[in-house]
Amino acid sequence: MEYLWWVLIFFTGAAVGSFLNVCICRMPVNESVVYPPSHCPACGEKLWFGDLVPILSYLFLKGRCRYCDCRIAWQYPVVEFATGFLFVLAVAKYGLTMGTLRTIVLFSIIIPAMAIDLKYKIIPDRLNLAGVLFGIPLICESKEVFITHGIGFLAGGGLLLLIALASRGGMGGGDIKLVSVIGLLLGWKLLLPALFLAFLTGGVVGITMLLVKKIGRKDPVPFGPYLAIGAVLAALAGDQMIGWYLGLTGAF
Repeated sequence: MEYLWWVLIFFTGAAVGSFLNVCICRMPVNESVVYPPSHCPACGEKLWFGDLVPILSYLFLKGRCRYCDCRIAWQYPVVEFATGFLFVLAVAKYGLTMGTLRTIVLFSIIIPAMAIDLKYKIIPDRLNLAGVLFGIPLICESKEVFITHGIGFLAGGGLLLLIALASRGGMGGGDIKLVSVIGLLLGWKLLLPALFLAFLTGGVVGITMLLVKKIGRKDPVPFGPYLAIGAVLAALAGDQMIGWYLGLTGAF
């Protein structure tokens, strides 16, 4: 029966992913994520419950709206699957703990941040504010946790603010706020590998795109996706990375 537990966790995450799709579509254009109810963006027809079952509805409908036959964007099942999968990994990593809740809130913030930044090159303030509002109660687990995560919140935003000032606007305000949220939910210790991985992947991809002439030197590049990648890897394997690094440097 254990596998049913993991299926339940996966589809709970996928259901959250369904809501995240709403956030991805509506937040950048300043629409409410609650009203009006879910509807087809092409024909405007209100969707009934059977159209909203995560992943399964997309497969059953063969990727098309039942009312107007318009193709449904691949974003919907991908976000639902990714969210469900990450929820499973979070529970597998931390068990039924406050750490798990902080991690799934983190994933629920960075997934839409990544998607919105890729498409619109912005990270909505409403999204970052949600991370703070949900995150603060979850760091009140103990004095030690509160201090560790509080430092992460302040250090994350402060560091990127310094980088933004030094680069004269090379880092967006949304990125600065998102790193504060990541620091709040990860704590300062895991924030370090998260930022390292974000800058590493961003640098490698950026240089590669420059070499193949996909972008120019002055073209804006969204940093949110790399922050998301760094945060996910740090949340799931950051402690092992830190242990490996300390062991490696200790050998010298």
